[in-house]
Amino acid sequence: MEMQGYRCRSNRYIESGQSALPSSLLFASGLLGNVLALLLLGQHRRRSRSPGGRPPRVSAFYVLVSGLAVTDLLGKCLLSPIVLAAYAYNRSLSELGPGGRSDDEPGVLCQLFAFLMAFFGLAPTLLLLAMALECWLSLGHPYFYRRHITRRLGATLGPAAAGLCALFCALPLLGFGVPMQYCPGTWCFIRMAGGGPRQLGFPVLYASLMGLLVLAIGACNVSSMRHLYSMARRQPRRSIPAGPAAAAPRMEELDHLVLLGLMTVLFTICSLPLIIRAYLGAFAADFNENADLSALRFVSVNSIVDPWVFIIFRTSVFRTFIRRVCRRLHSRKSTLKGSSLQGSN
Repeated sequence: MEMQGYRCRSNRYIESGQSALPSSLLFASGLLGNVLALLLLGQHRRRSRSPGGRPPRVSAFYVLVSGLAVTDLLGKCLLSPIVLAAYAYNRSLSELGPGGRSDDEPGVLCQLFAFLMAFFGLAPTLLLLAMALECWLSLGHPYFYRRHITRRLGATLGPAAAGLCALFCALPLLGFGVPMQYCPGTWCFIRMAGGGPRQLGFPVLYASLMGLLVLAIGACNVSSMRHLYSMARRQPRRSIPAGPAAAAPRMEELDHLVLLGLMTVLFTICSLPLIIRAYLGAFAADFNENADLSALRFVSVNSIVDPWVFIIFRTSVFRTFIRRVCRRLHSRKSTLKGSSLQGSN
């Protein structure tokens, strides 16, 4: 099997000049961010508790956000300790764990790491899509949403998405795709360049699936924005007493949409390099291992930044700023519309 371009595929030791400090800082920031995000979600759940001690009124959106935070936290707790252990023992992942079945096959730990990298890169995407669909249904199809979208359904979607994602990401362990050790010896992922359809079919399929999910999430967000804009245009026609009460649910929908939009932009930025590298490696035979490693690091950074986006968004200052900007834009548009009507008369 031709392995041209992967200079660290059989390394027993970590390349010299590498430090564990960046990985340690990323692990600490990801761990702290996800724990804080879960604490904020727990606080929201307690505040939403109904009178009389009944179960709290938590929407499906917050159940999915909680699932996303748990997934990111689990990814950090499973992947980062392996990297730190490799640095501590100065051994590559293939050397640190049991060996493969042949000399060309990476070790068992490296194969497990590649599976986890693929899983925790794809699973948050499915949760983001579920969040986007929830937001779209709540705005565009409220009757269907009230009848069918429940907290229990939100809690069911997470494990179902995780199961499907695990089955898909396990394909390289069954021979469809090749796990590969990347420099400096502390990363493993699916081989993305060189070989035939059996070796490159999985990375292309993986990148295509991620690309389709990104497009689907974007389409849902755009549609939700259109529905929210239509609701904002109809709002001034309502009576004044009903204004604040009617505006409250809309502001909650706006909060969900802004948070989802921020996470989607972040995910798109972090996943595009991997999608591009998978296609370049498959169709242009581009053996640029440094670029591949940068793409993998972008994917791992997403699970670190995601919870901090949620934490910043939950601050009252940031949410007040977003609402003021939206109100100002709406009032400015209404003023321009009124002046244009007066000019036509």
